[in-house]
Amino acid sequence: MTLDEFYKDYVIRKLEAGESVGDFSCGDEDLDDFILNDAPLYRDALLAVTYILERNSDRRVVGYFSLANDRIAIKDFPSNNEFNKFRRHRFVNDKRLTNYPSVKLCRFALSQEVKGKHIGSILLDFMKRYFFFDNKTGCRFMTVDAYHSAESFYLKNGFLYLNSADRDRPTRLMFYDLINLEN
Repeated sequence: MTLDEFYKDYVIRKLEAGESVGDFSCGDEDLDDFILNDAPLYRDALLAVTYILERNSDRRVVGYFSLANDRIAIKDFPSNNEFNKFRRHRFVNDKRLTNYPSVKLCRFALSQEVKGKHIGSILLDFMKRYFFFDNKTGCRFMTVDAYHSAESFYLKNGFLYLNSADRDRPTRLMFYDLINLEN
């Protein structure tokens, strides 16, 4: 799917206060439950903001993503040495902090009917650009706790593993350096 086709067929918008999604199925019970029941609660508690992808032809919700504030910090690494390697690689000396602001991709799902159309990569690119251009929140990174089944998707879209300590856990902490969009 081309970008022109995407923007002709779909709209991305914030889930509004008091709004709920009545029907959605991506094949993952936890992700379905979040958009159907929990997204408004997270919004009201100021914990996350959810954006929905609607098909223009019938206003059907066919995808969503939920974002929150995050940080990459020294505690995310097995040792101070690994954290120092991480920041030395990305920052000049005067910008070496003990943590760096990030945006967290908390939840991300597409309905079964639109999977395989490259819409996930288009949405991920939209999110990256949303935070990079005009520097909306002063964040340098995008992070995600990726399910193992989604790791290859994130790797294909430029994300890297933050460390190897979580290799055997249900999710892997991955990051994307938004400065890469300059190139």
